[in-house]
Amino acid sequence: MDSEQIQLRRQMSQTDSGSPSSSRCTRHPKTCCFCWCCSCLTVRNEEKDDCSQKASIPLKQENQKQEERMSLSLEEVTCWSQSFEQLLKDPNGRKILLEFLQSEHSDENILFWLACEEFKQEEHKAIIMEKATSIYFDYISVLSPKEISIDASVREVINQKMTIPTTDIFDEAQMHVYALMHRDSYPRFLNSPVYKSLLKELSPSDNALDSDL
Repeated sequence: MDSEQIQLRRQMSQTDSGSPSSSRCTRHPKTCCFCWCCSCLTVRNEEKDDCSQKASIPLKQENQKQEERMSLSLEEVTCWSQSFEQLLKDPNGRKILLEFLQSEHSDENILFWLACEEFKQEEHKAIIMEKATSIYFDYISVLSPKEISIDASVREVINQKMTIPTTDIFDEAQMHVYALMHRDSYPRFLNSPVYKSLLKELSPSDNALDSDL
């Protein structure tokens, strides 16, 4: 009886030592039960990084605006109030005027005027046709969300000339838009907090007062 028990124990010990589960435990470390959590945390961290990058865009734009304002001089900004032509001649003036009109959602006239100024410098016929078509559908077409306000007669002349456009095709419409901005947009810009704050920031008396404080 004792010999049978001894043999049975030997067989059990051999079976345990050769079992796949025991070898698997010794050869492979225990897997992490939190692997799903690690991947989740990775995704969340990526989302946070993406959100932080998006949040930094307005801050960068604001810093850029501040740097541009620092490069302005009081003389330059004061000249803008002398005539509308002076304002449009100055690249800084055009940019700040555009930002002001964009804030009011009334930037279609200045955008059209700027597009025409660039268009008139073109010399290649193929590009003239391409740009004329682009300007037409952006600002002249009655279906455009940026349609400018011009007389029906002016619009009709442009429609007729669109078959073979030249660089002067939008001249009459551009002059009409210029007069409209000079009469309406320009006074509103000069009386706006945007322009007044620029004058205040660049004023020597205000700067001296700030330094004393």
